Amino acid sequence: CLRSIHGLKGLNDYKFQTHRKHTMSYQAPLKDMLFVMQELAGLSKVSALPGFEDYDIDTAQAVLEESAKFCEGVVAPLNWEGDKNPSSWKDGVVTTTPGFKDAFTQFAEGGWQGVIHPTEFGGQGFPKLIATPCAEMLHAASLSFALCPMLTDGAIEALLVAGSEDLKRKFASKLISGQWTGTMNLTEPQAGSDLAAVRTRAEPQMDPSGQADGTYKVFGTKIYITYGEHDMTENIVHLVLARVPGAPQGVKGISLFLVPKFMVGDDGTLGARNDAWCVSIEHKVGIKASPTAVLQFGDHGGAVGYLVGEENRGLEYMFIMMNAARFAVGMQGIAIADRAYQKAVRFAHDRAQSRDLAGSDGPVAIINHPDVKRMLLTMRAHVEGARALAYVAAAASDAAHHAADACVQAHNQALYEYLVPVVKGFSTEMSIDMASLGVQIHGGMGYIEETGAAQHWRDARILTIYEGTTAIQANDLVGRKTLRDKGAMAKHLCAQIETTEQDLAAHDNDDCTTMRIALKQGRLALEDAIDFVVSNGKTDTKAVYAGAVNYLKLAGIVLCGWQMGRALMVAQDRMDSDVPFFTAKLITARFYAESILTQAPGLAHSIRAAGVTTNRMPVEMF
Repeated sequence: CLRSIHGLKGLNDYKFQTHRKHTMSYQAPLKDMLFVMQELAGLSKVSALPGFEDYDIDTAQAVLEESAKFCEGVVAPLNWEGDKNPSSWKDGVVTTTPGFKDAFTQFAEGGWQGVIHPTEFGGQGFPKLIATPCAEMLHAASLSFALCPMLTDGAIEALLVAGSEDLKRKFASKLISGQWTGTMNLTEPQAGSDLAAVRTRAEPQMDPSGQADGTYKVFGTKIYITYGEHDMTENIVHLVLARVPGAPQGVKGISLFLVPKFMVGDDGTLGARNDAWCVSIEHKVGIKASPTAVLQFGDHGGAVGYLVGEENRGLEYMFIMMNAARFAVGMQGIAIADRAYQKAVRFAHDRAQSRDLAGSDGPVAIINHPDVKRMLLTMRAHVEGARALAYVAAAASDAAHHAADACVQAHNQALYEYLVPVVKGFSTEMSIDMASLGVQIHGGMGYIEETGAAQHWRDARILTIYEGTTAIQANDLVGRKTLRDKGAMAKHLCAQIETTEQDLAAHDNDDCTTMRIALKQGRLALEDAIDFVVSNGKTDTKAVYAGAVNYLKLAGIVLCGWQMGRALMVAQDRMDSDVPFFTAKLITARFYAESILTQAPGLAHSIRAAGVTTNRMPVEMF
């Protein structure tokens, strides 16, 4: 179970020394990650869950340290290379960036693909709370590289939940080992985010006696398929949405199929090439090393596919993949914002320009200038708040799946589901703004590609789009996560925030008072928005949904602020144990209270007012 600790050590030590001079390109924030896991996300409670008894702080620290060594020493040096020399396509064959194939082989050999997956199929079986920082490091090291295992994780989860025992036996262990990779195939040229418009079809095949033989022939085109074709593994397993003959119209008539690149025998050996081909890859603004494929199924007689679960329940199963991917994309936002912050901090220390406002004989490092410090603190505060909220969500997911009590499971599942669109939507919107600040701190040099600051900005730009745009996340937060339970979970979170306000009042000092006042104003603003959504969701639907993205942003700001308030109290209580670390925590939390939480009342006002104004504008006037 601990193969990822012991098995990786010798391998990583070798590569780590090989790339030693490059490791400063990214440093995993292990101290902050462990702080959040212990003090805010409740690692001790997670390790007390049935099945997780071995995953205490010592185990977590060992795993994170090995993950950091791999990500810093092997993957991070490939990030800039991937931007300069992206994946290429020729005659249906995709060649990935030099170094990617070797890095992925090491990733698989170390057991990292299976960190969160069941030991029954060869996984490590770690809690999500431990797997999440490992994923953050990988995304920060190279977003393009990390996309392949991220999508594979989603395919594994969908297969384990909905696949037959035969499909799981033939495909799950190879995916979990990293021998094969997985994709999710939703989007079509005419469909975009509207999956009701999917046209790909799957025709059941008959044996010589006229009975269905259990296979289907799949025909259609899928676009925007991340790692839909590559040279890093021997096989690729596509999960494809398609319609069977006579299926109902719309999303109720979509089924899910497993379509391998190469056919797989009963003994697991690879057979003939399936009729699934990459006809091109996209030329993108960012994540250039990640091949985004156009896949054509069935041009030469039909691609052999296997039904996953039951017919016409495909969207339900695909949502398993999508929810896993949405949380992971939120982590991508946090990761790339942190990577941009680290680069900006190093530049601000090294770049000397202008005199200090307090007076100096010559140019000083720009980190001494107040506005540069403001930008860096803005980046740091957003990253720390978003990381804390995501890790809290990960711990809720662990409790939802492993708590002994069914009521505890149900509560944590509802909590996790409420937080997922916030983690995805807020963290990714934040990442674009923070990466942009990173460019700003570099000044003119930030606009020059050779400095690397712009790559983080370009890479981040896709995050608010794929796996559901910010508006789709916001609509989900309004409809499924707030209106459906009449705001119960949202109000529960507000009650938790109010308890934190009381704890802050008990500390009775200036920093805690400042945080308490700002947090209370934020909570009241969020409660006001929740009341508006619940009261008007059915009677003035368009007005409510016009304010949905602002509702999501408001929830993100306040819920992250809640975590920063909790962190502030821990920092004060433990100050003597590590003065520099906890002083930085305290200052960052107070900055969040004074500069970020203060945005909450304005967002609440816009949710109530701007929706009506937005819908007053006739479409012909745009």
